[in-house]
Amino acid sequence: MVQGTTSDAGKTTLVAALCRLLAQQGVKVVPFKPQNMALNSAVTSDGGEIGRAQALQAIAAGLQPHTDMNPILLKPSSDTGAQVIIHGKARSDMNARDYHAYKPLAMQAVLESYHRLAAQYETVLVEGAGSPAEVNLRARDIANMGFAEAVDCPVILVADIDRGGVFAHIIGTLACLSESERKRTIGFVINRFRGDISLLEPGVKWLEQQTGKPVLAVLPYLHGLFLDAEDAVEHTQAARGAFRVVVPVTPRISNHTDFDALRAHPDVDLQLIGPGQPIPPADLIILPGSKNTRGDLEWLIANGWRDALLHHARYGGKIMGICGGYQMLGLAVADPHGVEGVPGVSQGLGLLDIATELTQEKRLEQVSGQCAFSDAGVSGYEIHMGISEGSARSQPAFIIAGRPEGARSADDQVLGTYLHGLFDTPAACSALLRWTGLDSDISVDTARLREESLDRIAEAARPLLDALCALPARQD
Repeated sequence: MVQGTTSDAGKTTLVAALCRLLAQQGVKVVPFKPQNMALNSAVTSDGGEIGRAQALQAIAAGLQPHTDMNPILLKPSSDTGAQVIIHGKARSDMNARDYHAYKPLAMQAVLESYHRLAAQYETVLVEGAGSPAEVNLRARDIANMGFAEAVDCPVILVADIDRGGVFAHIIGTLACLSESERKRTIGFVINRFRGDISLLEPGVKWLEQQTGKPVLAVLPYLHGLFLDAEDAVEHTQAARGAFRVVVPVTPRISNHTDFDALRAHPDVDLQLIGPGQPIPPADLIILPGSKNTRGDLEWLIANGWRDALLHHARYGGKIMGICGGYQMLGLAVADPHGVEGVPGVSQGLGLLDIATELTQEKRLEQVSGQCAFSDAGVSGYEIHMGISEGSARSQPAFIIAGRPEGARSADDQVLGTYLHGLFDTPAACSALLRWTGLDSDISVDTARLREESLDRIAEAARPLLDALCALPARQD
């Protein structure tokens, strides 16, 4: 099991790298994360929903994503509440206190999935969540040491040196663990190192003397990786093209990996705009998916972005909405069952002649079809709770399995769709950019970029695998 001293220490990447290395050696390996909290998710081969990080790790292992790889997924809908997804299906919405009480039942689902995977694969690589040093969450823990103790697996602790304080992070984490938890921690990985390794060596020796445990590997900081983010929004921009695409980052933005292909496109200047920032001049504005459509819509309006969107459309700018963003573009969003909070109706932005009613059933499906405005093929996935109807659907965005999907405005300035991942298909990405006004011969193959990045992190992690293989067998 790979645990981290902090969130974003590199757990996801390290598990993916080890999955790729072992798969290359012919080992039947599978990734597993007992509990994930993230708004980036993926649709699985068995029709469920898991964290996008586990889907990435599945690709690294040469597998189709499956719900057993991430049996518990929490999708926050507020600062204190989340939708609880068990074995790929939404079960209920809980606040933090209620979920803490529910954890013993959640652990049953976790162990069911783990034992199914352990019976099918030679190696299960487990990713922890956050940090095992959160002593306030120690009781009923199912995500870190609670799980490791339950199945009796060894633990690697990874720490990010780029953040600073790496030795304090490791020593402090060990100090927060019980004696049995410290015993099962077999060593450390120092991640994202850059500089002269000889200057780090005295610190490594000190750490090993203080803990009696080895530093298994010091892994380099790798630039330019193209890997699906677990949850954190990446605000950096590699390519700075002339075509300006702006995405407002709402509080409950979901599946922002939709924009990774645009981030990598050399002709596109992708800008993610946070709270308090005005929307800059743009060729295209995209409203992203949302875990709380009405709440994010209210937030957009409060930030003055409705007027900016209307101004943008009035002067010929293109607007696109994906999933929750599509719902916001309509006339109204109704939530009669209180799916996302207090029941009620919110006025939409009025840019598409549709109205949405949020439903209690979530649609989860991998789909493919054609662009309605081009002969380009498209593929993607749907994760949403809601049905949108209205006259704008007579001019759809796509044709999926013979049915119209999404909508376009009468003047063809605004497009809405429930499809996530639509820019990942090179032909569809080019067609959508042409629709917005960018006629570029360049296409971005996200699958190839992802595979190249997985190979890079695997090669970088090879010393860790060698060190693990050299460790003596556990004597329990």
